[in-house]
Amino acid sequence: MIAIGCDHGGYELKQEVIRYLQDKQIEFRDFGTDSTASCDYPVFAKLVANAVVSGECEFGILICGTGIGISITANKIRGVRCALCHDCFSAEATRLHNNANILAMGGRIVGPGLAVKIVDTFLNTPFSNDERHLRRISQMEP
Repeated sequence: MIAIGCDHGGYELKQEVIRYLQDKQIEFRDFGTDSTASCDYPVFAKLVANAVVSGECEFGILICGTGIGISITANKIRGVRCALCHDCFSAEATRLHNNANILAMGGRIVGPGLAVKIVDTFLNTPFSNDERHLRRISQMEP
């Protein structure tokens, strides 16, 4: 199960990502927002982050205008490793090396075609489980 959420700046791109998830028959829960009306991204970042940390959802996808604010907010939740990715290499590397559990993107930065490739890469790249990466991840938590 994938948790997905956005603010008004990410709404249109979220709709594209949802179409991709539906086409691939990937289960998801949409935490909002449901329009382009101005809203506060921290609300949706926290909903998605808590769904991932609680185990309700395996991964999360967050989208705001740039992806910056929503990723900063998500990373305030203990147990979240949210990576802001605007290319497939970063999406692959963050799964392989950081075992990231939430992907953030900027709806005003990434086009829909690239966004679905980034999502596909993120969701289909397993964590390497290399000792050095496990050691580094353990050092991330306070």
